[in-house]
Amino acid sequence: MLQRLNATRPLTGERTALPVVAERDDPGGGDWLEVLLPGRPNGRRGWIVAGATATTFTNWLIVVHTASRRVLVYDRGQLERSFPAIVGKAATPTPHGEFFVEEDVRLNGLDVGGPYALALSARSNVLQEFDGGPGQIALHGLDNIGGILGSAASHGCVRLSDGAMGWLVRYVGPGVPVTITS
Repeated sequence: MLQRLNATRPLTGERTALPVVAERDDPGGGDWLEVLLPGRPNGRRGWIVAGATATTFTNWLIVVHTASRRVLVYDRGQLERSFPAIVGKAATPTPHGEFFVEEDVRLNGLDVGGPYALALSARSNVLQEFDGGPGQIALHGLDNIGGILGSAASHGCVRLSDGAMGWLVRYVGPGVPVTITS
């Protein structure tokens, strides 16, 4: 099935960044990139024309462990930081799989989950929508929502301390792979 992919992200208007998972040479002379795609169902992949893209490289990887309720951040394969987190409760679990950071969003002081959010390509497997949005999963702060780090209490998002979110948005951005596992 052929679909159009927006060149910019819906929340920030920034250029779309997609992780490349494979490459293929077309016998007709074109090069193709297999990429992870945002949205439902989780885990979607697609092919894009290599010549129509600008490629970059990232050394970063974020791993969310829902059982231990920790977020591990790797740089060049080395553990750089480990943060305690709040993950989804039993009724609205944080989905597992291979995802990526879709957008990084600075929130204002009245927004839930501030001061920052890293919106992921993941969507809730339980909630088709949440608070007017598409049930998108994010890593975000505790502003105006709170919670106890190390617990399972969210609607599927991963909550981190404001300090952890401040550090994350300084070093990672759109396109960074995120693995969510037990």
